Amino acid sequence: MTLNIDDMARLHGQCFTTPRPWSAAEIAQILANPHSFALNGPHGFLLGQAVAGEAELLTIAVDPNQRRQGIGRALVAQFCDMARQKAAQTAFLEVATTNAPAIALYQACGFTQSGLRRAYYLGPDGASIDALVMVCAL
Repeated sequence: MTLNIDDMARLHGQCFTTPRPWSAAEIAQILANPHSFALNGPHGFLLGQAVAGEAELLTIAVDPNQRRQGIGRALVAQFCDMARQKAAQTAFLEVATTNAPAIALYQACGFTQSGLRRAYYLGPDGASIDALVMVCAL
């Protein structure tokens, strides 16, 4: 199933409060960048970009009612494959320190913590939330 930009924004809104969900216009702006790409799976999508030997996983969203079925893992694996095709040797991402399920997914896919960005996100209650920087050799 291929999601259009409006579907992606709707799903992103179901999945995120921290960081805040992205609008259809923001997703379209990302995809207008020639280095960016979208990967769609059943009940989910991933946005990434690859340039100058590095790939960044920008966001991933899986329908909350369809989680823990391997959809996220499959999307991350597709991201790594696409990054390699685009000549990236390293992939990285940021994830809220409060998002334990996402951290576990990324670790299971071979990402390790390489840094910490203090107060990187603003929570829905206005509180600052740190972000882990995670990397994976491709």
